[in-house]
Amino acid sequence: MSEAQFKKAVEIIQSLPKDGKIKPTQEDQLHFYKYYKQATIGDVNVPRPGLLDFTGKAKWDAWDSVKGTSKEDSWKKYVDKLTEILNNVNDDESKKYIAEIEAAA
Repeated sequence: MSEAQFKKAVEIIQSLPKDGKIKPTQEDQLHFYKYYKQATIGDVNVPRPGLLDFTGKAKWDAWDSVKGTSKEDSWKKYVDKLTEILNNVNDDESKKYIAEIEAAA
């Protein structure tokens, strides 16, 4: 898995319309979040959010759950999850995105 493929996958995720056919679940979104943070920053480096910040705690816990994962493994897990979602949708748009990721290698 190359850094270019990871960056292309990030670009695709960030460009997905909220009302489009490709809709990652909240669980998928946490998956992307934790591996993006791990790939770009490394192990969690901020204190856990406060008691009432439920979203912040969920994101922190997700990121902390992949502590020690290498940058390269994080790229792969991010891209593999997006590819899985795109394969499940299996329309022209998702096939175009898969081709873009493969071409970025």
